[in-house]
Amino acid sequence: MSAHERRRPLHRDPLDDSPRLECGVFGVFDTAEAAGLTALGLHALQHRGQEACGIACFDGLRFHTERHMGHVGDAFGGADLTERLPGRFSIGHTRYSTAGGSVIRNVQPMFADMEAGGVALCHNGNLTNFLTIRDQLVSDGVIFQSTSDSEVILHLIARSRKSRFVDRFIDALSQIEGGYALVALTNKKLIGVRDPLGIRPLVLGDLDGKPILASETCALDIIGARFVRDIEHGEMVVIDADGVQSLKPFPAQRARPCIFEYVYFARPDSVVNGRSVYDVRKRMGRRLAQESLVPADVVVPVPDSGVPAALGFAQESGLPFEMGIIRNHYVGRSFIQPTQATRESSVRMKLSPNRSVLAGKRVMLIDDSIVRGTNSVRVVQMVREAGAAEVHLRSASPPIMWPDFYGIDMPDREQLLAANHSVEEIAKILGVDSMGYLSVDGLYWAMDAAPRDPACPQFTDHYFTGDYPTRLLDREIAEGRNEVSERQLSFLVDA
Repeated sequence: MSAHERRRPLHRDPLDDSPRLECGVFGVFDTAEAAGLTALGLHALQHRGQEACGIACFDGLRFHTERHMGHVGDAFGGADLTERLPGRFSIGHTRYSTAGGSVIRNVQPMFADMEAGGVALCHNGNLTNFLTIRDQLVSDGVIFQSTSDSEVILHLIARSRKSRFVDRFIDALSQIEGGYALVALTNKKLIGVRDPLGIRPLVLGDLDGKPILASETCALDIIGARFVRDIEHGEMVVIDADGVQSLKPFPAQRARPCIFEYVYFARPDSVVNGRSVYDVRKRMGRRLAQESLVPADVVVPVPDSGVPAALGFAQESGLPFEMGIIRNHYVGRSFIQPTQATRESSVRMKLSPNRSVLAGKRVMLIDDSIVRGTNSVRVVQMVREAGAAEVHLRSASPPIMWPDFYGIDMPDREQLLAANHSVEEIAKILGVDSMGYLSVDGLYWAMDAAPRDPACPQFTDHYFTGDYPTRLLDREIAEGRNEVSERQLSFLVDA
């Protein structure tokens, strides 16, 4: 997804305060009904992108692709899937779109015919020098069909003068910067790549002796595949009829995986970089209780992502854990209408108070993170209206102070609540009796990691610290030109 798209407003519920990760990727090599397995894998990765999805397959002679707006189950749930997408080789993608990108031409996999044959590409993450490279390519006469940075990678591959495709791929990747996990399919190979810092996740699995690539281990579980290992930072795996070959084509760097995967993005049943996401989130709750406990009667999570941290908080504090808020899992986007009355009621359509738990109680409300605070205001109001005597809100992540440029949809700094207000001011804005955040040191403790090294942090954690792991070339150039505002990449709007 392009840097331009990431900065555009989203077609989303205006009360939805949760950050969004842009994509999930999946790939299978030499398996029966590859498209069906890919659809299952994408279903497990649906939480990483719920607005568009696509699958590309190779049947030994030609490529077949389908790309759709909407959920995986709606797009690829038909009994005729393997007839529509035949072949034993497949990759797939699920993504979030933005106002400028909610069009089919930006949905992945991207496909291109090249000198050596076709190549399909799926990309999770964001390139921080996308605009710079794109401008150079356009000035050289390259014609773009999308506003996705994934297409830039295809053009760089096509323009490389290297003889072998793998070397062309390496040549292209050596020119890009940012955080990414890629899967690509040619007529002979399945390729997986993780950025040099390992910001975005990618794992290798095995299904009856056949290799699988996926963003998370939960996608392996759903198809009955065995987890083999994480793709290492800066590693390229080339899978063909001879097996799995590991290449390290980039200069060695110390890994800095995204810590927000553990805070929010990854599914709790996934294991990311050797750590159980569920266990880490429970430890976040335990440490949060150690750092900011006040007298209360009951611990209540903001469902669903706040549940593991609330469990840890309850176990550490000795307070009872109760489901004081019930989530309705069957609310679609069609219910969200652009009128003030329905906006006010939309939060109640998603979350309902359990009055028997809340009435008369001092409630310790646990959320995974707080971005703008718009949703928190309404959740707190709902809990109070259900009769809570006191409401104490705790965030299982540190204050989010800085925007992201590596594939997370996060507002600019002026819209981030913690970047513009003190903890005391936030408590008043949200209408709570007290407010507290997990500390950065506490987050590292929850990761069972050594204390944070300011000179060389172990994780990508700039959302809390402002310490970006790479240069932000497009941003730096725009600021130098006083052009930080939006750029129009394309005037074409798909019907």
